[in-house]
Amino acid sequence: QVQLQESGPGLVKPSQTLSLTCTVSGGSITTSHYYWSWIRQPPGKGLEWMGAIAYDGSTYYSPSLKSHTSISRDTSKDQFSLQLSSVTPEDTAVYYCARVGGWYPDYWGQGTQVTVSS
Repeated sequence: QVQLQESGPGLVKPSQTLSLTCTVSGGSITTSHYYWSWIRQPPGKGLEWMGAIAYDGSTYYSPSLKSHTSISRDTSKDQFSLQLSSVTPEDTAVYYCARVGGWYPDYWGQGTQVTVSS
């Protein structure tokens, strides 16, 4: 059973960088052909796919977020991370990490609330 767990600060100041880590257990992030994604849901809005890092280390980003988003990984720890720079209050959301093996995620983390506020 694959499990994902997000970790990181719950409060970030405007203009700073939001950093989150997803720790995977019960599976390896290098297993073909899975894509490890970050997805967020702002209050009162739908889910937004932010980007992903593939089993081979390739990265993919939402065009609307690409300029200030970076996803990396630590294969020795089966972790992948999100960095979102120059955040604004509009980046307040519940952030999820998820595994995608087809068109849709099959495993999700529980989500972590991140609030951008001074």
